[in-house]
Amino acid sequence: MQTPLPSALAFSSIALFLDFDGTLVPIASHPDAVMLPLRQRRLLSVLQTQLEGAVAIISGRSLADLERLTAPLPLTLAGCHGAQRRDSDGTRHAAQIEPEAAADLGTILAEFSQQHPGTVFEDKTYAFALHYRQAPQHERGCRDTMTRLWQAYRDTYQLTEGKCLLELRHHACHKGRAVQQLLDTPPFGQRTPLFIGDDSTDEDAFPVVNAHGGFSVRVGEAAQSHATYRLDSVEEVLSWLERQTRSMSP
Repeated sequence: MQTPLPSALAFSSIALFLDFDGTLVPIASHPDAVMLPLRQRRLLSVLQTQLEGAVAIISGRSLADLERLTAPLPLTLAGCHGAQRRDSDGTRHAAQIEPEAAADLGTILAEFSQQHPGTVFEDKTYAFALHYRQAPQHERGCRDTMTRLWQAYRDTYQLTEGKCLLELRHHACHKGRAVQQLLDTPPFGQRTPLFIGDDSTDEDAFPVVNAHGGFSVRVGEAAQSHATYRLDSVEEVLSWLERQTRSMSP
């Protein structure tokens, strides 16, 4: 059981890690329908300054997508659950993958989505997602197809489930490893980690944060979670962060 995140903590010493969809912005019916509103842009800019650059977005979205959504903010961005990363100074990092397997998965799932109207396929190079939010009648077909592919590629990919989506993720995609890698580098090192996320993939990060004596925060209801704390909604996340920025203002 998670407890509400306290309002007062030593925020100036925090390394802040944020999921994107469902944490910074509400989940949309289609991934391409999401934008980063001015309120969130201003908030991220202030946080980046106040925390001396120790702010990172770690998302299942591709790095290119995160760059498009957050431009021109010079944030640290980790896409595909950490398999791709752009540091705030522009330095890029990318895990190695098996191109033949990725090409096969992309082809099969693109054809499946075309044959099942309303489903949305995302090829993120390191991860392949099928969304059925707009076509719940195809949920069973999505599950059967993704399970079959996972059984064929389980040595390299894992099958995970999100909110109305199923995803085959390369083993390089792991938010916990992404957090640890950042904590091993400036400006995140020597700070207390605080990770806020709303989905099952964020659960990979929470134990790492807890091991560092940090604050793991689940957004919304979760019957089981490694998170210690809770915020109830995107609005509550934004309001809580805004209170922290005000507390640090002169």
